[in-house]
Amino acid sequence: MKTKKQKVFLFLKISGILLLLGIVMLFVFRNTLLNKVIHRIDSKLDREYQCRFTVEKAEFHGLTNLEFQQICLVPKQADTLVRIDELKTSVNFWKLLIGDVQLGKLEINKGYVQLVKTKNGSNFDAFLHSKKEKDDSSEVNYAKLLNRVSSKLLDLVPTDMSVKGFAFKIDDNGNKVVFDFNQLALANKKLNTLIQVTSDHFSQQWSINGFADPRDRKADLQFYNAANDTLKIPYLDKKWNLKTGFKAIHFNLENLAMDSGELHIDGYASLQDLVVNHPKIAGKDVVVQNARFDYHWIVGSRSMVLDSTSTLQLNQIKCQPYISYTNETDKVYALKLKIQKMKAQDFIVSLPTGLFRHFEGMEAEGNFSYALHFEYNNHQPNNIIFESKLQPDGLKITKYGEADLNKINGEFVYRAIDNGIPQRPIVVGNSNANFTPLSSISPYLQKCVLTSEDPSFFNHRGFITEAFKQSIAKNIRTRKFSRGASTISMQLIKNVFLTREKTLSRKLEEILLVYLLENNHISTKERMLEVYFNIIEWGPNIYGIGEASQFYFQKRPGDLNLNECLFLATIIPKPKGFMYRFDAEHELKSFAKQQETFLTKLMLRRNVLTANDTIGNFPLSISGPAKSFLKQKTAAVETDSSATDEFEF
Repeated sequence: MKTKKQKVFLFLKISGILLLLGIVMLFVFRNTLLNKVIHRIDSKLDREYQCRFTVEKAEFHGLTNLEFQQICLVPKQADTLVRIDELKTSVNFWKLLIGDVQLGKLEINKGYVQLVKTKNGSNFDAFLHSKKEKDDSSEVNYAKLLNRVSSKLLDLVPTDMSVKGFAFKIDDNGNKVVFDFNQLALANKKLNTLIQVTSDHFSQQWSINGFADPRDRKADLQFYNAANDTLKIPYLDKKWNLKTGFKAIHFNLENLAMDSGELHIDGYASLQDLVVNHPKIAGKDVVVQNARFDYHWIVGSRSMVLDSTSTLQLNQIKCQPYISYTNETDKVYALKLKIQKMKAQDFIVSLPTGLFRHFEGMEAEGNFSYALHFEYNNHQPNNIIFESKLQPDGLKITKYGEADLNKINGEFVYRAIDNGIPQRPIVVGNSNANFTPLSSISPYLQKCVLTSEDPSFFNHRGFITEAFKQSIAKNIRTRKFSRGASTISMQLIKNVFLTREKTLSRKLEEILLVYLLENNHISTKERMLEVYFNIIEWGPNIYGIGEASQFYFQKRPGDLNLNECLFLATIIPKPKGFMYRFDAEHELKSFAKQQETFLTKLMLRRNVLTANDTIGNFPLSISGPAKSFLKQKTAAVETDSSATDEFEF
């Protein structure tokens, strides 16, 4: 037994000596090894990214402290990407022995990182188009991967840091922004940062201060303008015409840790006085006074989930979001949103200013709750789950804002907007000789238009859920917004109360106003359809069926035959181009005939028409003022035989 103990001690003694010898060798040759590592990095960057990496001076001080001077990363035939005059740091020795790099202290004196893009390319192109590794995404464990990446990144964040005279520069074809780090210090887990931001249009000083502990994976930071003014975001305005800024952002990371094979990420972020301006969002500044997001992310082996314990608050509107992505046999995307019972008035006053212009000044009483459920499976694209339920409780509008929905029930003046220009006023009521009551409009026309535009108009409450599902499925498949799900109710709201501008604001207002119109029984379906027939565009400067029936056929709306009604129904999507549906002999082209035949068969199949309705119809003949447009078009064709090609569809 004694001999065995001696062998153990001897083994430990030899191991200790070898370890000590290895440390001594490492200490003696540390600078040589460091330069070899730099040379290896340079060779790899040259081979894979066509970049030169140079360090004028690199040496150890002691066993864990390093000093570098004149670090440069320069892509071939491009501007310098990185330059650092002096960098001092320390590393965790024991982590280094197992191949990990964990920084202790970091000091940077003078330098910059710059991203330059010109018409000939950029100085970072090679890094965007690098050689990809073999795709093993089907085997990736999301939780372990994200935990490993976050650990390595946080290990590179030093516990003590001092940065002076360092800049981050962007030059995107003349769109220049410079972030000068006048001060960046992290000591005793406290971060203090002053950044001078300079663009073509403004110069500001930003501050990022607070608590930061990269080893314990916690942070509590505030981001604001040092002058206590709106913090403007540069670059976006010149690049995408997006002007945005905010008063302050508060970011908190409370937990980032593995638990039972899942990565949990907890914390919150809050924002004050966010201002956004973009022509695709709204016609004026959109302002969000207060917003807060309390998040609880759970990352599994093959899933990413925003748990329903998370909350999203916008002024007084508080909702519970649930978002999930699962990638196992199928890729499944899910979204759930719940708004617990709240006062309708609190909801109205909490809407972002500028995004719901027609709701400003509106007053309501009562309460409501809301629930949304959406789910999409990439292998079952037509089986989309889309459920949207608003539960009113004594909900009543007591005062309207700019959009007074009650006006639809009486006589009013309608002005269409064409390319932002108001058109001539149209009186919707009996004082207009062209106004046509619904009872005086040909039943054929009502059937044709309803079948082509909104077959379930008299049965739905403003929206068609199945149409929304089909629209979403197609938009996901094509990866663009290529199909809508507009009902006559939505078209009516858009034309009478809103504008034709294609903005997020207009679409959101349209949805809310349609709900109010349809679910508060403000008007009858018959009156809504009557107004629709009397305001829609039916040709160049032709509005309403009274004008249209005279313009095309010199008839009253009640005297139109089936063929004339089919024609009028099929030109609604593009009324100004009606003349391009005809050939040189003023006969309908084949595509136009096919559309009308399809619509006829559809109405027969749905028993909207009978076979007797199709008997004895005369060929379509344009006899009104519209005939002159056909002559103009024929003359144009004779001088340019290709003139009509671009209009055929």
